[in-house]
Amino acid sequence: MSEYLAPLKEMRFAMQELAGLDQVVSLPGCEEATPDVVDAILEEAARFAGEVLSPLNRVGDRDGAKWKDTVVTTSAGFKEAYRQFVDNGWNGLGCDPEFGGQGLPKLLSTAVSEMWKASNHAFSLCPMLTQGAIEALMIAGTDEQKAAYLPNLVSGEWTGTMNLTEPSAGSDLAAVRSRAEPVGDGTYRVFGQKIFITYGEHDMADNIVHLVLARTPNAPEGVKGISLFVVPKFLLKADGTPGERNDVYCVSIEHKLGIHGSPTAVLAFGDHGGAIGTLVGEENRGLEYMFIMMNAARFNVGLEGLGDAERAYQRAVVYARERVQGTEVGVRGGPKVPIIKHPDVRRMLLSMRARIEAMRALAYVTAAAQDNAHGNPDDVAREKARAFADLLIPVVKGWSTESAIDIASLGVQVHGGMGYIEETGAAQHLRDARITAIYEGTTAIQANDLIGRKIAREKGATVMAVIADMRSAASQLDGDLAAIGARQNAAVDALEKAVSWIVANFSTDPKAAHAGAVPFLHLFGIVAGGWQMGRAAVIARGKIAAGETDPFWVAKLATTRFYADHFLTQAAGLAESVVAGAAGALELADDSF
Repeated sequence: MSEYLAPLKEMRFAMQELAGLDQVVSLPGCEEATPDVVDAILEEAARFAGEVLSPLNRVGDRDGAKWKDTVVTTSAGFKEAYRQFVDNGWNGLGCDPEFGGQGLPKLLSTAVSEMWKASNHAFSLCPMLTQGAIEALMIAGTDEQKAAYLPNLVSGEWTGTMNLTEPSAGSDLAAVRSRAEPVGDGTYRVFGQKIFITYGEHDMADNIVHLVLARTPNAPEGVKGISLFVVPKFLLKADGTPGERNDVYCVSIEHKLGIHGSPTAVLAFGDHGGAIGTLVGEENRGLEYMFIMMNAARFNVGLEGLGDAERAYQRAVVYARERVQGTEVGVRGGPKVPIIKHPDVRRMLLSMRARIEAMRALAYVTAAAQDNAHGNPDDVAREKARAFADLLIPVVKGWSTESAIDIASLGVQVHGGMGYIEETGAAQHLRDARITAIYEGTTAIQANDLIGRKIAREKGATVMAVIADMRSAASQLDGDLAAIGARQNAAVDALEKAVSWIVANFSTDPKAAHAGAVPFLHLFGIVAGGWQMGRAAVIARGKIAAGETDPFWVAKLATTRFYADHFLTQAAGLAESVVAGAAGALELADDSF
């Protein structure tokens, strides 16, 4: 069975040429990210992903995490790999140097994260959740909480979780019933049960820092009455090291379709007198703080979709090159050939590859925007970058994960009947990818956020500025790229039509707008991906004209043309689904389903 190989040439191209790595590393605080440092990090991350994490991916899927008497044991090799991960400093790559991090750009940590997710999706979830906890404490934690928890979270010695979901409160966080009772000295006793807690219990770290949503006694009902608490697995001794066990225990782990190596815990808080916790920030602002974690997690789940898709593609390509079956179309009496020669297999592989390139480009460009939103010294540029990143994060999450499911399914199809057999590994990528469109907010939640908070609320200002940039980029697709340019212009027209309809109708007919929200998210993702692919084609044409002979540039033109012909052509139909699709969706009576 083949192992993951990081596509470093593609990654470097997306970072440098599309996301603007040189500009990002010129930002204040990013000076350490010299070309030599960036290259060394990418090369070493690729080695670690391919040699350490990838071989454990199948082990985690086959054996899974195990629960017994509140104790969770991870799959063989996970604990040792995590120890190497921490010792090599990977956990603190993009974290604040004040707490032991390396302070490197989001763009670089995004490329590295893609490697973790592609090589071992289940393993990567543990450091991902820890990063979310770090971000929440950095922004909302007290000085005491930062000093107590951040150094060990940044190093990875301790891990973090976010505890939102309850048995009776899934995506509707207004229904959260966990409670926190003050006991003096700024501490609380937390009671309740949380479900679907990724790495809520495991054996890879000395402590687990739970960030928990709960209600204080006099809290108002609804989302305005939710507070956020730090509840560690082990209470801290005076010297800051883990001491007495806190009253939070794993009462079971879920049996899931995929990501078996990642324990998804049911946690009971306070069954033996109350779990001790401290308030993060101000009372009743917990949901606001938790969204800090969730927004970071949503972007990273989009990277999971990208990683799963890349791994499925790599496995499909290896199989298509090795599997000999049938004669080549149009060659009468010819020899048996590898299936990569067959037109439909080539179509499937290009369908996978072209979308992966578009997904990666869009994610990396969004990561660079996050770097600028955080560190650009120009106020106008910083605000523009923030608005762009906020607009694109639900697209990166929703479109990338939905695409990954289809791409992983195509990976199974390329394998034919062998894809349905577990030993080839193709099925695992489909099973693992399926959760990505659900957790950290389903695709509909991403789409509703996109059309509501990110577009209708500001009357489309940011998205129309992006559309203007798309048109400007499409104008460069001339000459031998004119066919791609025509597709791009038509797709942008479709996107603008849908945006205008949403802005005009969101307030007066919200049900109709929400009925078309997911089609709109797909439309936006496809067109935004095409925008980046078009930019790539212009760059590739310039390289070829300058005399460069690397087949990489010819391949870039081919994947861009394929994307334009097979995906940008979907834009007009999706736009019609947005502006006219509500009637059928809303007309049928409930009892007729």
